[in-house]
Amino acid sequence: MRLRTKVTKGPGSRAAGLAMAFKLLEAAETRWRVVNGPHLVALVRAGVTFKKGVLVERPTGAVNPDLEKAAA
Repeated sequence: MRLRTKVTKGPGSRAAGLAMAFKLLEAAETRWRVVNGPHLVALVRAGVTFKKGVLVERPTGAVNPDLEKAAA
C-alpha cells in the first residue's frame, strides 16, 4: 500500500477554488429564470396556496383548517 500524503485534497489553492466556484455559478446562471410575478412573491412567502398558477381562496369560515380537523 502506498502512502498518499502528497495528493491534493480539495481545490488545491484558494484561487483555484474561487475559479471553480465562479465557473459553476456561471454555468448555473444559464438555467435560472427571471421571476415573472415579483408582486406575488410576498403572497408566496405569506403561505398563500396556488393551484396551476391561480390563487386558491380559503373558505370564509375556515380560520385554521388544521384546528378544524383536530376538533372533528
